[in-house]
Amino acid sequence: MTELTQQTYQPNSAVLTPPQPAQPNIAHETPRPEFSGDKKQEVFRIASELFRQGPDWVTFFREVLGVDGVARRLFETPEAYLAFEKSEQYTEIQQMLARLRGRNSSIPDDLEPTRVITVRLPKSLHESLRAEAHDRKTSMNKLCITKLLQVMDDELAPSK
Repeated sequence: MTELTQQTYQPNSAVLTPPQPAQPNIAHETPRPEFSGDKKQEVFRIASELFRQGPDWVTFFREVLGVDGVARRLFETPEAYLAFEKSEQYTEIQQMLARLRGRNSSIPDDLEPTRVITVRLPKSLHESLRAEAHDRKTSMNKLCITKLLQVMDDELAPSK
């Protein structure tokens, strides 16, 4: 392992703004309008800086794409966020997330608690997921998380 991946992630206030007193969590600091420029580029810049710090994938997701992440704060409406999801910058952020997931998939519960959901699905879909996980030499859990992290096409999702 490199030194970068062995370090514990420490939020860095310089990711979002010019040097100032340290902030406890970069996701909760709002970029100043004169510093933000193009929103897609700003989110990508922040994600790139955070990626270089070598956090675990959960921290990266939370800080960049999570409910209180920088992307959700900059793209405040569902329509604006949906447009961001179709951008080249979003695709590159997803690739960063995938690389971080490949480094180490086990995240200590003290960094972020794990939640469990129950999903009811037809037996045939379950079998298909199980076969895909086997073919990819991964677990059902990792496969489902990977699929959940992907952008959903509104035309393919039922509205009711």
